[in-house]
Amino acid sequence: MTDTPIATVGDLIAALATHDPTAPVRLATDSGAEYMDFTVGRVVRTPANNNSDTDSGCVLPNDPPVVRISTGDTSCCLPDSATDALGWAD
Repeated sequence: MTDTPIATVGDLIAALATHDPTAPVRLATDSGAEYMDFTVGRVVRTPANNNSDTDSGCVLPNDPPVVRISTGDTSCCLPDSATDALGWAD
């Protein structure tokens, strides 16, 4: 596990490099009401044509291109072992 924020594709690759490449991948989310586990949906780069893509309400750097990872299907509620590992345990 890394306690370093993942901000780039390189950061994500480095964080995943120590794990078994055949292990399932899930996106864990904290909605404030419950912890959920999702499969990974699509991975895209926006904007696809490198034109300007602005969102004045976004607080994150949004200069193109940005790689985005979507959630797929809801897998289940996040197990306690995962919330503990993520530091989300109550």
